[in-house]
Amino acid sequence: MSRMTKLRNSRDTWKQKAVTRGTTIRYQRKELRRLKRERDQYKRQARQGRADNEASRAMPSASKVDVVWFSLQLFVVVHLSFRAISRVLTLLAEPLGLSKAPCPQTVSNWVTRLSLVRIKVGTGFLEPSVAGRYGAGSIWLLDTSIALGDGKILAVLAVNLHHYLTFCRAPMLSQVTCLAICVAPSWTGERIADVLANLIAVTGCPAAYLKDGGSDLSKAVRLLGERGLDSPCISDISHMSANLLKHAYHQHPQFAPFVSACSAVSTALKHTIFACLTPPKVLYKARFMNLHRLVTWAHRLLQHAPSGHAAHDAVQARLRAKLGELPACKPLIAQFLRDAQVVLACQKLFKTAGLSPASYQACQPLLETLPVESSVRQEFGAWAEQHLAVGRTLGLEHVGLPVTSDSIESLFGIAKHHGVGAIKDANRIALRLPALTGELTPEEVQQVLRIRVKEQHDILGKLPSLVRQRQEILSNPGRLHELSEQNGMPTNLVLLPGSKNRINTTITPYISAGCNNSTGPPVSTTVPTLECLEFLGHSSHMM
Repeated sequence: MSRMTKLRNSRDTWKQKAVTRGTTIRYQRKELRRLKRERDQYKRQARQGRADNEASRAMPSASKVDVVWFSLQLFVVVHLSFRAISRVLTLLAEPLGLSKAPCPQTVSNWVTRLSLVRIKVGTGFLEPSVAGRYGAGSIWLLDTSIALGDGKILAVLAVNLHHYLTFCRAPMLSQVTCLAICVAPSWTGERIADVLANLIAVTGCPAAYLKDGGSDLSKAVRLLGERGLDSPCISDISHMSANLLKHAYHQHPQFAPFVSACSAVSTALKHTIFACLTPPKVLYKARFMNLHRLVTWAHRLLQHAPSGHAAHDAVQARLRAKLGELPACKPLIAQFLRDAQVVLACQKLFKTAGLSPASYQACQPLLETLPVESSVRQEFGAWAEQHLAVGRTLGLEHVGLPVTSDSIESLFGIAKHHGVGAIKDANRIALRLPALTGELTPEEVQQVLRIRVKEQHDILGKLPSLVRQRQEILSNPGRLHELSEQNGMPTNLVLLPGSKNRINTTITPYISAGCNNSTGPPVSTTVPTLECLEFLGHSSHMM
């Protein structure tokens, strides 16, 4: 075979291979482009599907208003501490869409500003339509409470006069409004009357006052009557019931031996197998408010050790040996339980439905179980008749007259345990009281967010702090004299409506105007203030 023939055959073979290889490569390139397009399409679809899935499962991010609302509800309703609220929000930060949960100090500031908003410090006088709700259309609950230090808190709450038209229960904290909070080293009838006169100048006279049997509160109401600001006075049924039992049994010959026997039995039962039978703790002050618990305990305990023969080593005999003089007090226990059960049953009915002729008639079968000569029955009937007359004066014969101040007692108890720390500073406790009353509204949350740190410091910057004093003085000997210098400064907390720019104003403690209308006396340009207390200023754009 010639050389040219070999070259021609080799060229033809190469051409066939090149054509086959080119066809294959072109096909592969086409398929690769198609696969890449499909792959990219699948990736886009997968990313979009994941995004849609996450969007469908994700909760919307909470706004600041929602965070403040939730935080305040945890404090006001659930009664969590500031640290606990911060931990709860930290746990819920991701579901709520929060980048950072508020710290405890931020929550404390929100609660403080809510109190300022509710007292309406710095907003001037209330509008007549608003003031009427807290004046002639409401009953004012008055009470004082002590705390650590020389501060004593005066609180004024308002409950709707026709509360029992809407609710079939005693007024709760969410159904009362805090009108004023003041702290002073001591409270006399004159000072309380001045505070109430200042408050009446803004809101008008209340329909009535509801208070316990304190002499200072009674004197304050009497002084207001002498100033032409008279309103009926209602005695709290719980304190009245305690006083009835005190008058009947405080001088009873078996009362002192009974109290001593209970103390001895408590000591004997502790650190034994009978430790579960120890008596309940009853404070000495105002002990007749809860003395029925101690008497009920004694009655039940004596039922476990009846008189009669028992083996020497029996559990019953061992318990009987530890009772001491308690069995000798059985006559007192039986008589006290008889009276207390009747009084408490009537008290529960009046708290739930209010005092009215119908509720008093429902209590008559209970009162008739007591002897006619019983002082408890006579005094309870006299109190009921007196307050039924007050109810007729206020037009509440068929509604029910509120006769319980449990809400203000509960307010003091809650405020002393939540949001004040280990040191029960009177000013700090008083600053939390308005926030714990009433229903939280979105408008209040908006107003809380409008208050700035500087505005809050302008109002509260001068308040003394026991925590700060402890840190500055206890660890620095030689600075003890600062305590006496600070005590001479009138810097205790005073929260009254319309107290803007009234520091060191002229004292006008007497108001001679009457209160025949629902909006109170005519408002003058000068507001009477307290002599020894400093009103807190606030900028007018707070609300």
